Amino acid sequence: NTGTVLYEKDAHERRPCGSVTKVMSILLFMEALDSGKISLEDPVTTSEFASSMGGSEIWLEVGEVMTVDELLKAIMIQSANDATVAMAEYVAGSEAAFLDMMNQKAEELGMKDTHYLNTTGFDEEGQYTSAYDIALVARELMKHELVFEYSTIWMADLRDGKTQLANTNKLLKTYQGITGLKTGTTDDAGNCFCGTAQRGELKLISVVLGCTTSADRFSSTVKLLDHGFDNWSLVKPEMETSAYSIPVLNGMERQVQGVVTFDDEVLVQKGSEGNITYEVELAENVEAPVEEGQVLGKVKCMLGEEALCEFPVKAEKAVAPITFRSVLDILFRGLIAP
Repeated sequence: NTGTVLYEKDAHERRPCGSVTKVMSILLFMEALDSGKISLEDPVTTSEFASSMGGSEIWLEVGEVMTVDELLKAIMIQSANDATVAMAEYVAGSEAAFLDMMNQKAEELGMKDTHYLNTTGFDEEGQYTSAYDIALVARELMKHELVFEYSTIWMADLRDGKTQLANTNKLLKTYQGITGLKTGTTDDAGNCFCGTAQRGELKLISVVLGCTTSADRFSSTVKLLDHGFDNWSLVKPEMETSAYSIPVLNGMERQVQGVVTFDDEVLVQKGSEGNITYEVELAENVEAPVEEGQVLGKVKCMLGEEALCEFPVKAEKAVAPITFRSVLDILFRGLIAP
């Protein structure tokens, strides 16, 4: 929810990550869906290049047509390389053009230890990422709730039941609140997993890379997620006063109400929820005109000396400036008042 790192070890070390690479590919697919560039019902024709991928696949044949919805199932459940490339070509025209999109998005998200050379996660010299960067892109992907309709499917089929899909995320059946997200396994990367889970309002991301076995990546994920859920909670800030009067200079009104809205929750260690304090910082005064929603100050949520977060204090309504015409209008209304 907040982007806070609760635990890390070698988080910025550049490493291969296998098919966890597809988290970025999937993000761009979701963005294309949200923008209306593509739709779930669109037919996608398999190219010769896409059908040649190998590795984890659904054995797409050249010229075979599947919908975007079917290909997303294959990618999210089966980690299908051929389906990933087919989708990349459909969205961008070619895998090379899609790779440009991936690297551009990585730069936008501040992924400083990531460079993509393919869309699938095959081992390739010069392709790398880090645990921290994967968490960044996973957090962005989690904003697209449609992804969880695929990442939480345990079993599905394609081709009228002729092709069976089984989710590579084995925690779906065993871990409370698990919502995804993506496994990855190659010789260079080892066993990798980006896991997501939610209990109540608290959403967590776990990234483990380079595990020696598949069982280890899942047990390590459980330890990390348990650490988060056992030790941290989200708290809704509460104050006795949430409105403040601020003097207005040269305005039609002498004061404006500044209000603070706590529209986000605060992440704290369990047991310290009752120790949150608030520091209010307001402008001494404000010059008219004042616009509705104009920032007039801020409220800091504090835990001891640590600032957890801050919320803006905004003008509840607009205040117009005093003008010669407005003064005349006031005088005129005063003269004719009964």
